[in-house]
Amino acid sequence: MKSVRINFPNNDGISLSARLEMPLIGKPKAYAIFAHCFTCSKNLNAVGNISDALTKKGIAVFRFDFTGLGQSGGDFADSNFSSNISDLSAAYDFLEKNYEAPQILIGHSLGGAAVLHTAGSLEKINAVVTIGAPADPPHVKHLIQSSIAEIETQGEATVNIGGRPFKIKKQFIEDLEQADGIKKIANLNKALLILHSPQDVTVKVDNAAKIYGAAKHPKSFVSLDGADHLMSNKEDSLYVGDVIATWVGRYIELNTGHQLKPEGDVLIRTGEKYTTEVQAGEHSLIADEPKHVGGDNLGPSPYDYLAAALGSCTSMTLRMYADHKKWDLKEVKVHLTHEKRHKEDCDSCESKSTKLDHFDRVIELEGNLDDTQRARLLEIADRCPVHRTLHGEVVVNSRLR
Repeated sequence: MKSVRINFPNNDGISLSARLEMPLIGKPKAYAIFAHCFTCSKNLNAVGNISDALTKKGIAVFRFDFTGLGQSGGDFADSNFSSNISDLSAAYDFLEKNYEAPQILIGHSLGGAAVLHTAGSLEKINAVVTIGAPADPPHVKHLIQSSIAEIETQGEATVNIGGRPFKIKKQFIEDLEQADGIKKIANLNKALLILHSPQDVTVKVDNAAKIYGAAKHPKSFVSLDGADHLMSNKEDSLYVGDVIATWVGRYIELNTGHQLKPEGDVLIRTGEKYTTEVQAGEHSLIADEPKHVGGDNLGPSPYDYLAAALGSCTSMTLRMYADHKKWDLKEVKVHLTHEKRHKEDCDSCESKSTKLDHFDRVIELEGNLDDTQRARLLEIADRCPVHRTLHGEVVVNSRLR
């Protein structure tokens, strides 16, 4: 994932801070905007994880801080739900002018309510996603319930939300109360995906039922069972990203021409941890290390991929050979294990202290095959191209770019 830091003006001329997360290579298949939760920022871990999952599927994600939050300018006390909607529209306009009109709007919590209010007026938006969103914006008042009386009488109050102080003015409450969420949902006319956890204690799951009931088809609901409101468990937010990336494919126009750079056929990127993006042609993969060696176990290890290369090449080679011979081979299964074993049993080895890599390959053949055919296929397995590469002399040429 490539991250571009951006500052863009909202409709009042205030500078908003954003990050545009781009796929590893090539032109994005589509662009999405992410609206964060009430008093949160674009840098919430869950937002980053969802962006990671989407960019690995070729979708660029534009995440920004609303007015007065995170690294954006302006005073949060002077913002409200209407200003959030205006900021979303400004983000859409910026992308359309400088990159490409986004087709996807994603909103978390009050950000979800904001995208439901905004999407209908944005022409190129085809898919809308809410995560733990309230059906009506006034729902957020329960977070500041203990200060409502002071706000009403004094015009403002400092409230504690998530361990941080925020000044809330009376105009914020009044603006929330004017928002008609159900009417906006009914007139959305966009494909809608609703994600919500039954265990969400901040925004109860019955809000998802209200959104679903008010929306017209196409609409979908996915339960985030076991997740909390902020998706503090990394696996939950990565799951959300994977679900969104799969779901939007039915409702957006995907850009084609996802070309590799001329430096190679496979591109690899590893960031601050071991989780590694792999782009092989048009195919996006993930490599990682197990948790016990410091990885997140989000994908196969490099040796797993090496074993997979040997196994898949073996099965394809047997398939081709049997087809050529017109043999009745129904299915091939290849079981592989890899380990390093000491060379003590190698009489020809100069050093007895080093280890050899061993791949143990067990092949299952299904079909009406006689013993002679099976024996021949076992011989052919050793002739697959990857097998030959592993036994041949390999030269790897490396240079710094």
